[in-house]
Amino acid sequence: MDMERDGNEVAAEGAPARRGRRTAAGPERVRYFLPQAGSTTERPELGQEAASEGEALVEALRSGEVFYTLIAWRAVPEMTGREARIVKQPYAG
Repeated sequence: MDMERDGNEVAAEGAPARRGRRTAAGPERVRYFLPQAGSTTERPELGQEAASEGEALVEALRSGEVFYTLIAWRAVPEMTGREARIVKQPYAG
């Protein structure tokens, strides 16, 4: 597939275009936030939390602002034979 200048994929003729990166649904808990007043996309500050993605979409549309998603991760060690590495696991706390 070709890439547009902004990094989005351009689909072959007749195929739907895919945007962004999707991950498989997992146990991570996604939270949705509107920006705090005075916040910028270069220096985001989380404001009011929305109860759902739908609520965040509606509030962002009403206010003309963006909304942010947040997923908390925990760094844990993983041993594979003699090799250790750090992996991320969703934090459900």
